[in-house]
Amino acid sequence: MHLRRWLTFLFVVGLAISANAAQPTYSHDEAVALAVAQNPEIVIARKRLEAARGSVIEARSGYLPSVVSTGIYRKREQQNSSRLRSDDYNAAVRIVQNIYTGGAVSNATAIARLNYEKQALELQTIIDRVTMDTRTAYYELLLNRAKVNVQEQSLNVFRQELKTQSERLSAGTVGELNVRRAEVSVANAEPDLIDAQSQLRLSYLRLAELFGVDTSATPDGVPFEIEGQLQYEQRRPDLNESLARAVLNRPEVKMRQLDVAIEEHQLKLDRSELRPQVQAFTGYEVYNERDPNLGREFNHGYVVGVNATWHLFDGFATKGRMIATRARREAAQAALEATENSIRTDVRSAFLDLQQSDRTLQSETKNVQNADESLEMAKSNLGVGLGTQLDVLQAASDVNRIRTTRLNAIYLHNVGLARLDRACGNDPATFAFQQKVLSVTEPHRKAGEKQMLEIARPPSTLNERK
Repeated sequence: MHLRRWLTFLFVVGLAISANAAQPTYSHDEAVALAVAQNPEIVIARKRLEAARGSVIEARSGYLPSVVSTGIYRKREQQNSSRLRSDDYNAAVRIVQNIYTGGAVSNATAIARLNYEKQALELQTIIDRVTMDTRTAYYELLLNRAKVNVQEQSLNVFRQELKTQSERLSAGTVGELNVRRAEVSVANAEPDLIDAQSQLRLSYLRLAELFGVDTSATPDGVPFEIEGQLQYEQRRPDLNESLARAVLNRPEVKMRQLDVAIEEHQLKLDRSELRPQVQAFTGYEVYNERDPNLGREFNHGYVVGVNATWHLFDGFATKGRMIATRARREAAQAALEATENSIRTDVRSAFLDLQQSDRTLQSETKNVQNADESLEMAKSNLGVGLGTQLDVLQAASDVNRIRTTRLNAIYLHNVGLARLDRACGNDPATFAFQQKVLSVTEPHRKAGEKQMLEIARPPSTLNERK
């Protein structure tokens, strides 16, 4: 029995190790590529694009001839004696070709093609949004993971302080108040760590949702891992260029333009109902003759003809459709202007977020050094009897708060860049027009910016000196 339990235990452990070993790890680019490949919204949009392609083929069929077969057989019951035959049948195969449709076929085909282009732009819009959401979720996960590290390091500092004060209390060099204060600091730091861990698990769930990954198979909701750490993206976009690119590249603007063009063609399509419709046909027909005096019963032969229809009056139905179409066209033009204004607002909002995060980052980067130095000074003063324990605890809390604020600033900066890429309708890899990266060989780099970029990395330990 003991051997069986040990074998079962080892089997379970082996499965767990295998599951962890098979857990995929994604980089930033791999995460974006995975989301684009299997995000549910993108998959649905691709199917809609495929359906729009089918509509193009359907509309284009009006230019091609159609082959139509018809047939009928009837047997009549005669109440009185008649010389007419009781059987009646005919069958025909005809080729029908539109000669003139008043612009109906051409405009219907144009509308279908424009709808296909619009659906392609809709797909691109969803891809851009999912890409931005994935990048944001990726940065959020890195942020929460870094926060967990900071909170763990902060908690370790307070626990070490509690241990030190407990030892000094045992030695009789400090009072019980110091131990109680250290216990309160540990108790205050633990909820922050729990909250950071919870936020980290939620970040995994949000990213898994964007990936279209089922998390039910993993109890902790972490079916994958991501690599890297939260880093400051060194980009300096230009506002005027970004505004110009946004109006030119955003799929939403092109979609609104297509809406206007679609309503223009729809107006012509509505107007085609007031014009004649002409079709030519040819084929082969088989039929019977009911009257024996007119010929034999079975007959067959070729048929050629022209079929024309013209609605002289339709109760003002076409007029009503044209009024509705003109109203939709004007609404599409208004929507185009509103979309352009909204996009400009998105670009400016992203720039404001970038400016705010950069100012916060630059300020907190300097404060990190000051907080680290203040913590070391408080420890030194306490060691020589010139300071109090409260000074040390307060300095440690300040280090934790400032480092967390700095991490948030880095996160907001990177998210601002992701929002700007989305607002301008550009892929980050092709965003070359606004990338002014501060390289080592750049002669005009400012000393303050260089210091900010070098210190913007999350610390490996809470007491790391930059």
